[in-house]
Amino acid sequence: MKNTFLFVVSLVLLASPCGIEAAQPPNVVLIVSDDQGYHDLGDLDPQLKTPALDRLAQEGVRLSSFYVAWPACTPSRAAFLTGRYPQRNGIYDMIRNEAPDYGHKYKPSEYEVTFERIGGMDTREVILPAYLKQAGYTSGIFGKWDLGSLRRFLPLQKGFDDFYGLVNTGIDFYTHERYGVPSMYRRNKLTQEDKGTYCTWLFEREALRFLNEHHEKPFFLYLPFNAPHGASGLEPHVRSGTQAPKEYRDMYPLKGPRFEEGSIARYSPKSPYAGPGKRKTRAARIQEYRACVTAMDKSIGSVLDFLDEKNLRQNTIVIFFSDNGGSSSSNNGPLRGHKGDTWEGGIRVPCLVRWPAMIPAGTVSDEFLTSLEILPTLANACGFQVPQMTKLDGYDMLPVLQGNAESPRTEMFWKRKESLGARVGHWKYVQMRGREYLFDLSQDIGEKNDLSQSMPDKFNEMKTSFAAWIEEMDAAEARGPFRDF
Repeated sequence: MKNTFLFVVSLVLLASPCGIEAAQPPNVVLIVSDDQGYHDLGDLDPQLKTPALDRLAQEGVRLSSFYVAWPACTPSRAAFLTGRYPQRNGIYDMIRNEAPDYGHKYKPSEYEVTFERIGGMDTREVILPAYLKQAGYTSGIFGKWDLGSLRRFLPLQKGFDDFYGLVNTGIDFYTHERYGVPSMYRRNKLTQEDKGTYCTWLFEREALRFLNEHHEKPFFLYLPFNAPHGASGLEPHVRSGTQAPKEYRDMYPLKGPRFEEGSIARYSPKSPYAGPGKRKTRAARIQEYRACVTAMDKSIGSVLDFLDEKNLRQNTIVIFFSDNGGSSSSNNGPLRGHKGDTWEGGIRVPCLVRWPAMIPAGTVSDEFLTSLEILPTLANACGFQVPQMTKLDGYDMLPVLQGNAESPRTEMFWKRKESLGARVGHWKYVQMRGREYLFDLSQDIGEKNDLSQSMPDKFNEMKTSFAAWIEEMDAAEARGPFRDF
């Protein structure tokens, strides 16, 4: 396999005035949004204000057929950080508690022994910053971790050098609490030092601090925002949507009332939050969602500006994508479905990649690629090795991003409980809510025309491919926290 790092070194040496300046491996900035819709980029929707993301699209490549490995938060993140399918790395479902969704408020002692508090990634799994450390990188994460709350699962024990952010799957953007429980950490310790400050601004602040301290040597900045994920409160007026500062909401004038009388439908009748009460109208939820995306974009712009100020843009790989499909307030068009589904709307996400030294600007690629490609691509670009005994499920996608090759990926599989999905070439198999479907994505990206009855041979072929993948995953070395071994 071509050593991309050596190629970049030769380019830099040739470009330097004397041809003898020492070259550094590329810096890496990985930015992940939370529940952002496939269509929710200003580059695609002029009503949405995302100048920083639009700039990334103009200065790099936008991937229109980019998938994540699971249709919701936790397994998706574990997959791209390990380069391994969720079923292989052991995080193939959410590390969370369901009871609060039905209005149950945990007592502190009760919460401490719930799965959301004690579950985490198998300690044998190696993630991206640990590999990069071997290549001399300093790594920081500022934002949503979501791979375990106990000390042994936290980022500093997994290869990161710095961490500030939330440890679980969602918080209130201002109190930094999850269902009333403080959830913000600095390094290995719980902190309430910034309670009351909008968390997107905090993640921006910490990212810029990290960059200022470490920009003179190779760095990996992982910036996983919790925006525009819904706020994690029990009260209907908090729970019903995300949160954004007023100045950003004002960018999207609201027509009609902000609140309506109602409740979260699935709350138990015994819950104190059931019954009549204020919740956001659908118009207000969409307004706040868009404002939340724009506020996040402002913080992304600050990071891009820093790279420019320090003359780091040419040799910094910037990757942006959403952790899964958009929520109900987002725009996933023209895709079917949303977060949690194995329809395209749950797993195909917006993705932008910029590396001026290597990737042509202003391009769009419809090649079949996934988040499992990120770690193998960076291994080649940054010069680290993955042990042969560690099975990766992705490919180096740099030649594809450069427009020099077709994607080596020919298939991808998804399993979320009883929701299944498989893409082989341009064919898509889906099992959702007890029904099975077959689609030709080359003609039907919106998954409207079910071909399972008219093309039974292809339908059975896809089911056979899915069964073979399941057999492979079951035969893989067992990983916790879910699997019995």
